[in-house]
Amino acid sequence: MKEHCFTLILTRDPSDDESDQMYGKFDDGTIATIAGVPQISFHRIADSLESAIRSALRDVQSFDLTVARVEIEPESVLQAS
Repeated sequence: MKEHCFTLILTRDPSDDESDQMYGKFDDGTIATIAGVPQISFHRIADSLESAIRSALRDVQSFDLTVARVEIEPESVLQAS
């Protein structure tokens, strides 16, 4: 297993309660709003980048949050194999 780094861009800021609940569900993501853009940066351990992203999406969507897009640094994609 390998650590994969990526960011989920959200369509809205999670409430304080949602944020607290999310931190109770996962400890490998950091919730932030940067330049008005709500996001969660993940450092998730998984067999593949795809499975890391899919599991993070499931975790975030379980709180009725919508993910607008996933951002991945180019070097993360190159090292994902």
